Amino acid sequence: MKFLVITNAPTLKENDSYVAYEPYVREMNIWAKYVDAFTILSPTSYDKALLTSRFDVQPKVISVRSLQFNSLGAIVSSLLGMPMIVVKLFQTCKKADHIHLRCPGNMGLLGCFVQIFFPKKTKTAKYAGNWDPNAQQPLSYRLQKWILSHPFLTKNMQVLVYGDWPNQTKNIKPFFTATYKDSEIETPIKRDYSGDLKFVFVGTLVPGKRPLLALQIIEALYKQGKNVFLEVYGEGVLKQELQDYIHIHGLEKIVTLHGNQSKDTIKETLKTAHFLILPSKSEGWPKAIAEGMFFGVIPMATAVSCVPYMLDFGNRGILMEAHLNEDVNHINDALKDMEKLESMSKKASKWSQQYTLETFEKAIVKLLNYKCKFYNL
Repeated sequence: MKFLVITNAPTLKENDSYVAYEPYVREMNIWAKYVDAFTILSPTSYDKALLTSRFDVQPKVISVRSLQFNSLGAIVSSLLGMPMIVVKLFQTCKKADHIHLRCPGNMGLLGCFVQIFFPKKTKTAKYAGNWDPNAQQPLSYRLQKWILSHPFLTKNMQVLVYGDWPNQTKNIKPFFTATYKDSEIETPIKRDYSGDLKFVFVGTLVPGKRPLLALQIIEALYKQGKNVFLEVYGEGVLKQELQDYIHIHGLEKIVTLHGNQSKDTIKETLKTAHFLILPSKSEGWPKAIAEGMFFGVIPMATAVSCVPYMLDFGNRGILMEAHLNEDVNHINDALKDMEKLESMSKKASKWSQQYTLETFEKAIVKLLNYKCKFYNL
């Protein structure tokens, strides 16, 4: 099988090997195990820090320019380069047996249009963003969702989305993602919620993740006399702002910025943390939440995308409102019931430990064998 991936995620050359964003590579390594030829059409440059890893199966890479529309110059440049990208899309799709789109993204949007002209080819699309039909999103995202939801425009395509949403077309399949193996399943330690409380934030330090709000919540709890600590893992444009806030408010003893760290380092942190806090504006399937739950960490997250489903509407975690005072009150209320917190921790790990890499791999094999169905795993 000739397997083609169309993605916005940059594929980078490093020491004669191709690398890309680590969680994405981890997933694509599984797909690539079961195909004969592995091709990626994507940009091949990136000017920001990126946590990368090497593809196990080295792909053939079709390089295209990155499409950016955040300034007048970028818009003009992208529009001028778009015809060549479309030509390359048609050429590579024609040669492929299976077309796999990674959405949402500008390259995914072009792929959505081009795949219409290949109705007989087998296709999948991974929509990694928020599939909530009522979510307020940019026009390009809404357009991708509209095309992907239209069976006539997506013949022979299975669209993998996060969450189980009502009134979906037959080609929309609730899906999931995974980080850990069956062999990594363990009984979480029993936490003491009456003493020191360790909070963890794992994610890119950008406005959409609201890391400053997470920090301010910890600050408010600290000022109330709680023994709280926050470990922050990730890089991003807000890092300097967070560093300045920590310094100005004298929070060096309770907040630590670790930057990007390896999967194993974060795993060891999650094994002892009490809470994982993620007050995002939008999510797809927030892997940080699922990873924390795997080891019994109680997630605290805003009710966006499939997060309410993941947290069982408050039975496996604490749903946040993204308002400082209200969220601090929610935490204080939760800390009054130690038995309920212990129950949340157990329910969180039991649920998350269903979604291992082995389960994920079996689901991908079914997709490549064209036996897609609802994965209620």
